[in-house]
Amino acid sequence: MVRLLEKRKRTASVLTLFAIATFSLHILVLLIFIFQGVRIRQLSLRKPPNFVQMLDGKSLAATNDLAREPEAIRQFVSKTMTSMFNWSGTLPARTIEEVSNPKPDLGILIRTSQGGSQRVSTSSWLASFALSEDFRKGFLGQIAEITPPEVFSSNPSQAMSLQLNIKRVYPPQEITPGKWRVGMVADLIQKKRAENRTVITPFNKDLLVRAIDYFANPQTSNTDIQKAIYSIRTDKLEIYEIRNLCLIDEYNNANPDNSKQCGSRKNSDNFLR
Repeated sequence: MVRLLEKRKRTASVLTLFAIATFSLHILVLLIFIFQGVRIRQLSLRKPPNFVQMLDGKSLAATNDLAREPEAIRQFVSKTMTSMFNWSGTLPARTIEEVSNPKPDLGILIRTSQGGSQRVSTSSWLASFALSEDFRKGFLGQIAEITPPEVFSSNPSQAMSLQLNIKRVYPPQEITPGKWRVGMVADLIQKKRAENRTVITPFNKDLLVRAIDYFANPQTSNTDIQKAIYSIRTDKLEIYEIRNLCLIDEYNNANPDNSKQCGSRKNSDNFLR
């Protein structure tokens, strides 16, 4: 009888230990699942790394989210401003057929500071997404005010075009981390096709550029316009201000008197002055 009781006690003791061990193992597995869930959640919320475009065209992961290659900044400025002032009267070609037979550009209506609405070229409208949102609206309004209606004319005798001829883009000067000042020397070349007449207007500007965060990749169901906007924002840069460039005092301080004279004119309200 005593042996039977001892055997039962031993069996109960083993079952108790087994139950405790199993319960502890379940608790451990539960803690591992919770830990993995937290890590996965953190990875899903983590922003993808910024990449800096190198001179050889390769991309390098940036340790600093505000770091940008100087040449990439210069190319961004050149590409944006060239597209902004590409008033050819035709839409950018998307297929081989459209290269030889481009579609006419009907323009996009923009509200101006006068309260009315005027058209800007589709190229200007798309390029404006490289500007900061608070600066974009006012800048597009000014572009609309100076865009001649003849740009969208289907009449060859009235058709007019304009393009930006960039002579020089200065190396970016860092203002603060993630912000740069880039000088650009260029000419606006306006042509009236019927008269074969060209009007050249100097366009020398200081552009303030800053690094921005990434933007989500559009899905396959998105429109061509959305994809075009995304391609413009992939540089992770934006222009947030445009000022008049004074070639005397901004990049050549050899003559102090000229510097003071030119410096008094640089903060004009109209970016074309």
